[in-house]
Amino acid sequence: MKRSHDPTTGDRRPADPRCRDASRRTDTGYATAEAAIVLPVLLTVLALAIWILVCVSGQLRCVDAARAAARDAARGDSTASVAAAARSIAPTGAQVQVHLLGRQVEVTVTARVQPFGAVLTAPAADAAPGARCG
Repeated sequence: MKRSHDPTTGDRRPADPRCRDASRRTDTGYATAEAAIVLPVLLTVLALAIWILVCVSGQLRCVDAARAAARDAARGDSTASVAAAARSIAPTGAQVQVHLLGRQVEVTVTARVQPFGAVLTAPAADAAPGARCG
């Protein structure tokens, strides 16, 4: 086994094969390399979280619009005012369908949700809940 000698203290201890010369060894660049690996992953997770939140928000707005429109239709409001009420609550560009079946009312609100708009192309999600009253 090789022994190293520290001339300042006279200490003799076994040489560590991993540390040939500790004065030349530096750790510069490790944080940069780790950040370069972790940053894209964090941004991807953040984008996915935003995409999910916007899609869930669109789904909830469609459900609320369908519920309110079905309630209005059950009270006897006209089909045009029911559709207008649903469009005011639903996401932009939503399609509203009102079906009157005797005493039953079915309202379906369909919207295409694009979480990042025109800035980034991401898969769009369809939100199409329906509500029935009767």
